[in-house]
Amino acid sequence: MQPKILIVEDDRFLSSIIKSRMEHDGFVVDQAFDGDEGVQKIKSFKPDLVILDIIMPKMSGFELMEHIITDPELAAIPIIVASNLGQEADVEKARSLGAADYYVKARTSIDDLENMIKNHLAKKTAFADQQPQPPQVPPAPPA
Repeated sequence: MQPKILIVEDDRFLSSIIKSRMEHDGFVVDQAFDGDEGVQKIKSFKPDLVILDIIMPKMSGFELMEHIITDPELAAIPIIVASNLGQEADVEKARSLGAADYYVKARTSIDDLENMIKNHLAKKTAFADQQPQPPQVPPAPPA
């Protein structure tokens, strides 16, 4: 099963570029264009990773992250913040809310974002592979 990525970004052009790149790499990608839609899509799409803008209509990325960390089913989903906010205070706030990484749009290339995404998904897959699996119970013989 291919990893699923949700892009929560109100800049439709940038979102489309990221979506195209990730689909070209074989990922399943969905998009949301504001914070409210992002919350709904996270719950329904159940992504393996979220790329999240901070400044968006209806609900900021910070508010969306606060929503995610309070939901046990969603809290383990890695979030890469992709924002033009590059102040240390913004980066620290995102990290305190559980951001796995922080991408400043004006300072980082799409190639770098693509590498971040692949690295985080590889870590998540490696971690899942290391988890103990329940023992296989042979089927009961027919009666």
